[in-house]
Amino acid sequence: MTGRLSADHPLAALYAGIDRYYSRKVNIHGPTPAGVDWPCLPTQELRFEQLLRVCGLQTPFSLNDIGCGYGALLAFLDKRHTQAARINYLGVDLSAAMVAQARLLWHQRPLTEFLAANTSPRVADYSVASGIFNVKLDQPRALWESFIARTLADLHRNSRAGFAVNFLAPLAGGGTGPPELYRVAPQHWQRHCEHALGARVEVLQGYGLPDEYTVIARPPR
Repeated sequence: MTGRLSADHPLAALYAGIDRYYSRKVNIHGPTPAGVDWPCLPTQELRFEQLLRVCGLQTPFSLNDIGCGYGALLAFLDKRHTQAARINYLGVDLSAAMVAQARLLWHQRPLTEFLAANTSPRVADYSVASGIFNVKLDQPRALWESFIARTLADLHRNSRAGFAVNFLAPLAGGGTGPPELYRVAPQHWQRHCEHALGARVEVLQGYGLPDEYTVIARPPR
């Protein structure tokens, strides 16, 4: 489903809360890492590097960027990958304020579009989602996990060759941390992607962000 959910949908209030949260961030901080609630550029790019491991970067491909924010992934691609101009890119974000910033920044870039919506309307070679599951705000955990399951199903359906997402890991020592953050052991969503989606799953850890990991899911061979 693209666009906005109907008001009586069980996830409508959750999506609206995400929209308000990130629209406020970008309206305060502009198109910067802080504008997407991330502390700094180097670690933002370290996260992008892991997500892009799902892609075959040596040949042209299409890419859905879910929760794209102001399009920071494009800047990373242009800086690090010589074939970046040949990537057919669609950025999707719940926040119309984010999408407006992205369109201003990237309106001259070829093969690049942005859409204010909750999922991609197209099937691409790959999809990525950076950090969209980590800040659950005041949502009940069960509802947040329904949102995650729905989003993973959308990513799987809209990705021919695979998708990549990231999560916050449980804190060492068993602490829970701030209640607005969603933390989960890697095995939980790894098993979900394997059993519910039939995907081949790889979990990346130990890449310099100690409290998070990246899940890469590809179609079965």
